[in-house]
Amino acid sequence: MLDSITKKDVDGGDQHFPSSGSADVPCPESPMIVFINPRSGGRNGPVLKERLQKLISEEQVLDLDDVKPHEFVRYGLACIEKWANDGDFCAKEIRQNIRIVVAGGDGTVGWVLGCLGELNQNGREPVPPVAIIPLGTGNDLSRSFGWGGSYPFTWKSGIKRTLHRASVGPVSNLDSWHVVVQVPGGEVADPPHSLKAAEECSLDKTLEIEGDLPDKVNFYEGVFYNYFSIGMDAKVAYGFHHFRNEKPHLAQGPLANKIIYSGYSCSQGWFLTTCTSDPSLRGLKNILKMHVKKVNSTEWEQIPVPKSVRAVVALNLHNYGSGRNPWGNLKPKYLEKRGFVEARSDDGLLEIFGLKEGWHASFVMTELISAKHIAQAASIRMELRGGEWKEAFMQMDGEPWKQPICNDYSTFVEINRVPFQSVMVNGE
Repeated sequence: MLDSITKKDVDGGDQHFPSSGSADVPCPESPMIVFINPRSGGRNGPVLKERLQKLISEEQVLDLDDVKPHEFVRYGLACIEKWANDGDFCAKEIRQNIRIVVAGGDGTVGWVLGCLGELNQNGREPVPPVAIIPLGTGNDLSRSFGWGGSYPFTWKSGIKRTLHRASVGPVSNLDSWHVVVQVPGGEVADPPHSLKAAEECSLDKTLEIEGDLPDKVNFYEGVFYNYFSIGMDAKVAYGFHHFRNEKPHLAQGPLANKIIYSGYSCSQGWFLTTCTSDPSLRGLKNILKMHVKKVNSTEWEQIPVPKSVRAVVALNLHNYGSGRNPWGNLKPKYLEKRGFVEARSDDGLLEIFGLKEGWHASFVMTELISAKHIAQAASIRMELRGGEWKEAFMQMDGEPWKQPICNDYSTFVEINRVPFQSVMVNGE
């Protein structure tokens, strides 16, 4: 597999296969590939990589600086599939049972899951289940599937236990969500890695666009697994990411990152709304119009944005902001009253909630109160038009960007569920 990846040739590993086949070769009981992001986990990424290579093999531990996930899918897995289709029993068993471990943060996990999604699109099932070694700051995907919020490097036997759990743990499904951003021509976004420019894209035509349309529009698309948000929380994240890129020596681990992040929350005006007249610090109601398709409905319905809300989040998992549950554990009577259903990561629905000023967000993040519940939705369309605003801040799974907006034409964000679900290994 590694030779095929290195040569970028499906036939690149043929010399390793015996001409008589592998009927007498014992198949591995738990075939596994580990992707590791050496830049995650402060200084521990390289140490973990070395330890994993000693425990399994150098060929099974892939450094993401050297091997990209799409290369593994297009060449490495394709090499095994070719030999399996040619009747090699061992290759067939490996392809059927292989599992993936991702050592990194939520962004790294999402990157690998997105590339594995190519298998569904091309009819190359089964898709390998994914386990996680959490090396990021928030690690909300890891928490949601029982892998914890940080990795215990002080435990000498921790890596062995993790590999064992990854090889035998039960699997469950995870929804993923496709995002399309339509921007008026000339207003080009500076998108994160998870959002790519797209030539052939369109919005749902069953919901008509009101007002004039520009002569040209630009499209961007991407996929998220945990959350999409717009507003003040994304602005704080944007400031933090730029600071970390400019001064990486000050952000060398989860604890340092969280301290810096907290400082940005205080400095960006979230706690000083009543003391300022800056329009960028007012509620999203000024610029945002939102339509959703609710549970078991095919019709678009406009949902009012609460006046006091300064951040709107569409959440797929129970974990947000390093393990918090802002949606809360809602009682059956409240669910029935609001027309909600119990939230799950594979229910085909997003939970939409709002955060008000910084004090409200602080109480939500300490789970003293729940966030402002807005809706549950199978599809979402957000329309932004500037007024006094010149830009809006957005983020997907912790990757923020600054989106220019104007008063003449609207910017649209449409979110729909990806038809195929990702497969995760439960670590609990």
